[in-house]
Amino acid sequence: MSSPEPVPGASGRGAAAGSRRSAPLGEPAPLSPAKEPANPVPLCLYVHFPWCRRKCPYCDFNSHPAGPVLEEDRYVDALLGDLDFELSRLRVDREVRSVFMGGGTPSLFSPGALARILEGIRARLTLANDAEITLEANPGTTEYADFAACLDAGINRLSIGAQSFDDAALATLGRIHTAGETVRAFRKARGAGFRNINLDLMYGLPAQACEGAMDDLDQAIALGPEHISLYQLTLEPNTVFHRYPPPLPPEDEIARMQETLLGRLRLAGYTQYEVSSHAREGRQCRHNLNYWNFGDYIGIGAGAHGKFTDTAGRVQRRARKRHPAGYLALAGTEQAVAEIREVGGHDLLFEFFMNALRLKDGFALSTAAERTGYSGESIVHVLAPLITRELAFRTGDRIACTDRGYLFLDDALAMVLPDREAVAARPRPDRQLPGPAIGMARP
Repeated sequence: MSSPEPVPGASGRGAAAGSRRSAPLGEPAPLSPAKEPANPVPLCLYVHFPWCRRKCPYCDFNSHPAGPVLEEDRYVDALLGDLDFELSRLRVDREVRSVFMGGGTPSLFSPGALARILEGIRARLTLANDAEITLEANPGTTEYADFAACLDAGINRLSIGAQSFDDAALATLGRIHTAGETVRAFRKARGAGFRNINLDLMYGLPAQACEGAMDDLDQAIALGPEHISLYQLTLEPNTVFHRYPPPLPPEDEIARMQETLLGRLRLAGYTQYEVSSHAREGRQCRHNLNYWNFGDYIGIGAGAHGKFTDTAGRVQRRARKRHPAGYLALAGTEQAVAEIREVGGHDLLFEFFMNALRLKDGFALSTAAERTGYSGESIVHVLAPLITRELAFRTGDRIACTDRGYLFLDDALAMVLPDREAVAARPRPDRQLPGPAIGMARP
């Protein structure tokens, strides 16, 4: 998934399993006055790699076809210069709990280049002793990958973009790999010593039946990954599939797929902890949990987004220039920053809700107060329309969506959106970050 854009939502892979849409359900609630929030907020780092071998027709991430020569050294220098600039503007006195290298296709870069990035990060920031360090890998780029060298560099988690185990479906999706290459990449990573691997999987593919989606999931489960991210294919603006829509399964078939797939994951021992995320015990993606709990993250790389809370409790979102050429020319300078925006008021609460209500267990009111500066009473007041309509419930200090609220999460969130006219313009909560377009890392 990449670093989150204003709100971690859009995955570019499509909607996450577990959230469907219907007509809006009500009016936004009023907002009580805020108080200054507490610090410190947990901190992570997102590193974006903007190149792919080929742009997939469904992808709305900030990704660009790589040329014949990948400018590895120049891009690594740009990333570290970008980090130096960001640290000169932000007061970073917190350890970094996770690093996520997303794209694009980070596995196009050599283990040596990835090691140099991580060495540069460690020289500039304090990483937690148990920091989770994730690399996204495309099976079509791992034929010659040295996974052992990646492990030696400090990478301890892989996220492999399988998407499907049907070669015809993969061709339709524009993927450059086959099902066999996914299996080989997974086994090669296991053999090298990786013990924390995610597989990305999609359903609702063109002309797909429920049985085909189940076969894909069964093959993924058979490999034994610690984590599975399950997304429904949706047709995102500014993609080839949006301009030339393929024949997708009917809504009732997609609903049947979703129910069947989620049941199969439960039976296989995977617990759904977020709209699109399913994990073995203790293997949740800590980096994305930080996004969903409205933690802070520094974003470096072309198009990367960041969120930072200063010592006064002000929340700022920062974004880099998207095009690789422009970013390379300006990285490490003020001109590489495309946007700086302070987030406050109802927008701050709504962004928190868009993230935290994705979590199956919801959020603690104490955490919401710490991240937004609003009192627990104020937060309960804003969410009262959801609780009244049984779309959310409160148990002690925690608030979470009911099963119905989780199913219609977009519409539940629309009830507390400050500007109803902005609903269509906002990133959907079941879309990622980058990537969220950039920004949220795919789990």
